[in-house]
Amino acid sequence: MSRRSETGGATIAVRIKRSDDAAQSTFAVRRIEPMSVLDVLLAVQHNDDRTIGFRYSCRVGMCGTCTVRVNGRSVLACQTEITPDTRELRIDPLAGLPVVRDLVVDMTPFWEAWASITPYLVPHDDAEVGMDAQPAVIPPDSAERRNIDPSLDCIGCGACFSSCGIAGLHRDFIGPAALNRALVLIDDSRDSASEARLDAVGGDGTGVDRCHYIYGCSAACPKGLDPARAIRRIRKRRLG
Repeated sequence: MSRRSETGGATIAVRIKRSDDAAQSTFAVRRIEPMSVLDVLLAVQHNDDRTIGFRYSCRVGMCGTCTVRVNGRSVLACQTEITPDTRELRIDPLAGLPVVRDLVVDMTPFWEAWASITPYLVPHDDAEVGMDAQPAVIPPDSAERRNIDPSLDCIGCGACFSSCGIAGLHRDFIGPAALNRALVLIDDSRDSASEARLDAVGGDGTGVDRCHYIYGCSAACPKGLDPARAIRRIRKRRLG
């Protein structure tokens, strides 16, 4: 178990965007080592303002609920460490999504886009069913698996959506997370909805052709995924 220690009287000036205040609220947070952005938010809530709103759950970078913008970059608060030379910190809610309160945003547009691509596997009509059915397996050393693996493990945190200038300006754009998920299923031979899904992600103004390849999505992904790569692959599939 790791031990934490206070660093004397050192403090960080933390500016947090509040939903009911035109200006940001500023707090002096005493440093501890090690310290994450989530630790900073919890310290503010415990010591300074119990009304501040933010989300978190697992604290290990798996649930995706604590995503915020730190100094302009979309990150997981629980996994973003405060470096020793940090003296000031600015924390804002995710971009491109309606703010519910303080750092809490309404993820409905994100999940509506996710749902639009049929984000689950649709088995073929002749797939085995029942208690005795054996699962269809993609061999781990196959080319199919090598195509799919780089796009797996999305946790739905919204960091890529927040970092996408197109998704923030055009709510009808499906967005990088949904398109990344679409590729996983399009490349899966067990799925029977690939053609319908390719049509869904190719809609005028909503699908892959709306992407301008700014690459903010890939730079922001806390799991190291590359949604821009997925979008390029979908475009290639659509072109045959």
